[in-house]
Amino acid sequence: MRKTVSALLVSTLVLAGCGTRLNPFNWFGGSESAPVVPASAQEKNPLIPERTGLFQSRGRGEEVYLGSPIQIIDELVVERVPGGAIIRATGTAAVQGIYDVQLTPANEDEEAVDGVLTYRLEGLQRADLRVQGAPATRQVTAARRVTDRMLEGTRTIRVEGVQNARQSRR
Repeated sequence: MRKTVSALLVSTLVLAGCGTRLNPFNWFGGSESAPVVPASAQEKNPLIPERTGLFQSRGRGEEVYLGSPIQIIDELVVERVPGGAIIRATGTAAVQGIYDVQLTPANEDEEAVDGVLTYRLEGLQRADLRVQGAPATRQVTAARRVTDRMLEGTRTIRVEGVQNARQSRR
């Protein structure tokens, strides 16, 4: 019994200290800055309805989120939780008064494209409020939970803003 417990303790310490994929603390490392890729001109226009007709149900569809991207992404943290991960992004907005901040998926299916799961940090702002203020007063944070199934083919999680993007790799 003593040998088994000792061997288990030593293997746990060795595994925790190494930089392999088996170490759960290395699944998503620290984030790094990345350039922002401009949106392509071939994206669908969200203002043009996809379905029209006599029997189209009105008012039952999902609400369209009209947030604008946050100026600078300061921090990206991916925390493992049972059944998935929590993606937490902190950014600095261009003006004060940003509310209802969220991580919006870059594609409708919220699936990884070429191993990259991409989100935009977006928030709503009042049209009449344009106060700049200190950076600490313009800082916003949003989080999103993703499941293990969504992370299956994901090697990189990326959060984009206006001026930069941050990404965390497996």
